[in-house]
Amino acid sequence: MSAILKAPLTVEFPFTRSVGPVQSAFLTGLRERVVLGVRTGDGRVLVPPVEYDPVTAEEIRELVEVAPTGTVTTWAWNHRPRRGQPLATPFAWVLVRLDGADTALLHALDASGPDAVHTGMRVRVRWAEERSGAITDIACFEPYDGEPGEPAGHSGEFEDAITGIVAPARLDYTYSPGRAQTGYIKALGDRRTVGERCPSCRKVYVPPRGACPTCGVATAEQVEVGPGGTVTTFCIVNIKARNLDIQVPYVYAHIALDGAGLALHGRIAGIPYDQVRMGLRVEPVWTEGARYPDHYRPTGEPDADYDTYKELL
Repeated sequence: MSAILKAPLTVEFPFTRSVGPVQSAFLTGLRERVVLGVRTGDGRVLVPPVEYDPVTAEEIRELVEVAPTGTVTTWAWNHRPRRGQPLATPFAWVLVRLDGADTALLHALDASGPDAVHTGMRVRVRWAEERSGAITDIACFEPYDGEPGEPAGHSGEFEDAITGIVAPARLDYTYSPGRAQTGYIKALGDRRTVGERCPSCRKVYVPPRGACPTCGVATAEQVEVGPGGTVTTFCIVNIKARNLDIQVPYVYAHIALDGAGLALHGRIAGIPYDQVRMGLRVEPVWTEGARYPDHYRPTGEPDADYDTYKELL
């Protein structure tokens, strides 16, 4: 059997969200080197602040400044920092209860090693040189043996307050398609489309899954399908995607390749978008060096009868 494929993949996108009045004050405060919490009805001070009491669910809005010094309540050593973490050298993740707060804040502690960290140690905020209104305005915590910091009693009112944030989300992982889809991908490299037939119900799955989702049995018999197929359903896309160089409107369709037991999706071109229809017979169009069809175009054959593809909608 040929080697199973695998490849590194990255999923990355900027997540944009607005912030309410409490988070706005907290983030703007960090920009101004002020740490704010919020006071609950029973007098507890929560840092980071939230808009609703986690115990009573009542709305809370009274902002309270706390000190930039505090006490480590628990910790874990990070011996191998990853991309995007607060420090590039080994550090400790710590929960710090700032002086004046009743809850702990998670952040990084810059320490020489795990032997230099212990629960109960005193620390203080190390501010970032450049601050923009984000949790990273606290560069990290650092060991501290001086007197507790004294809050100035800031009201939480700021000019040019932060109203929204952009949080980059990224996931790096190694993907392996498995035995069945490895065969499918390698066949596409030869401009062929293959599926696998279920030994029980005889349905041909494209792309193959390695097992029949209906019968629950393994599939191994490889079957070449297509290249022609039938449009079963479709939609007209009117909004241009940022990373696709395709003019709108265009049609994206489910296409039942001849011999396949279910439809796969593909773009339809070579025909005006408003002339695409269910039953339209199509064939793949490959571009030089491509590993999969660029799009499907009409073959010129008569439309397929509805009864031949109604089970594949």
